[in-house]
Amino acid sequence: MAGDDEPLTRPDGSLDARSRAFLEAARTATLATIAPDRRPRLVPICFVVGDEDPAGRLRLYSPLDDKPKATTDPHRLARVRDVLARPDVTLLVDRWSEDWSRLGWLRLEARADVIEPTPADRAEHAAAVAALRAKYTQYGSHRLEARPAVRVEVHDGDANRLIGARGR
Repeated sequence: MAGDDEPLTRPDGSLDARSRAFLEAARTATLATIAPDRRPRLVPICFVVGDEDPAGRLRLYSPLDDKPKATTDPHRLARVRDVLARPDVTLLVDRWSEDWSRLGWLRLEARADVIEPTPADRAEHAAAVAALRAKYTQYGSHRLEARPAVRVEVHDGDANRLIGARGR
């Protein structure tokens, strides 16, 4: 296992196998966007790991689903407004355990945007929706195919850390 301060990305921004497995196994993450007042805005999200983009950067998708939110219009959500104005984001995936030798976390520095179920993004959006429904059975009754999603692309060479992976 890599040391706590050893980057777990390759020069093209892709994750090593252990980090990717940790990420794919996670059920939730915390998305940090930058609010207009330049303060971090944190929100828990569901997500899936998608295919890498043509440059080899890892892509993740988070739905703007039907769970209760401050607004029914997904375009008015603070995280969407933040991403559209300031696309630099951080994603934190962590694993908690009372057995502290099993604690782990992975931080991804990335750029985010919003994909729509429109002809320009239809195939990518449909693949993300299918993967989200496969991972989260709760999405069977959500209208994901009609709603936008947040796409997160990991930056090339940014720091990603995974600690406490013993006993995984």
